[in-house]
Amino acid sequence: MPFRQAVWELEMEGTMIKEARKLLAVWGVDAVLLGVLICTALGGRGRWEEREADAGGEAAVRTDGEKSVALTFDDGPHQIYTWRLLDGLQERGVKATFFLMGANVRENPDLVLEIAAGGHLIGNHGYRHEDMTKGELEGMCESIEKTSKLIQEITGKAPEYVRPPYGSWNDDLEEAVDLTPVFWSVDSLDWKYQDADQIARRVLAQVDDGDIILMHDIFSASVDAALEIVDTLLDRGYTFVTADELLVD
Repeated sequence: MPFRQAVWELEMEGTMIKEARKLLAVWGVDAVLLGVLICTALGGRGRWEEREADAGGEAAVRTDGEKSVALTFDDGPHQIYTWRLLDGLQERGVKATFFLMGANVRENPDLVLEIAAGGHLIGNHGYRHEDMTKGELEGMCESIEKTSKLIQEITGKAPEYVRPPYGSWNDDLEEAVDLTPVFWSVDSLDWKYQDADQIARRVLAQVDDGDIILMHDIFSASVDAALEIVDTLLDRGYTFVTADELLVD
């Protein structure tokens, strides 16, 4: 828990205890009822938790006492693994976010339609997997625009969000691109480990309320890990939302 939040909560609890003591003096409330009043006040208070994404982008936030996370997948769609992932998510009633690469969108229009039909959020990942801060700005904008156009032609809706490969983003892109960049707060490193159990352990050891989890739907091990993560977090009382629901304006 951040130090500032811990201090705030202690101050709030101290204030409530003082107020409860006043009730004792005025109304003659007994000590047992005092304990009930304090516990009720503490339990009913909505708590906000905020963390900045590791990539330095949008922060993730949760309200209302519910625990929610967003699963996000980059680089797809993949003609084999994305289908399997979609089936697994549908069986579990879980929505996710897919940042699609334009070249793969062109090759798999049926998959793009299936993602949209499943109620998942579709975002832009550029036409090819390249660092957008190292190429010419005009070329990078064309890559994003080309991908958005392809997605819109297939689904009827242009994406509103972009995840730049490697999380590389700068002020020039921010000004030139009319899409909201989405980063992450938990990196599965699935591309590196290529082992479902190891990937799942890494994510489950780090994940907390309001996190945006970075994964890829182009590896078999990633799909296996993602479904294991879903099952475990559902058991822990989490709900899954699309990334846009966790972004701070």
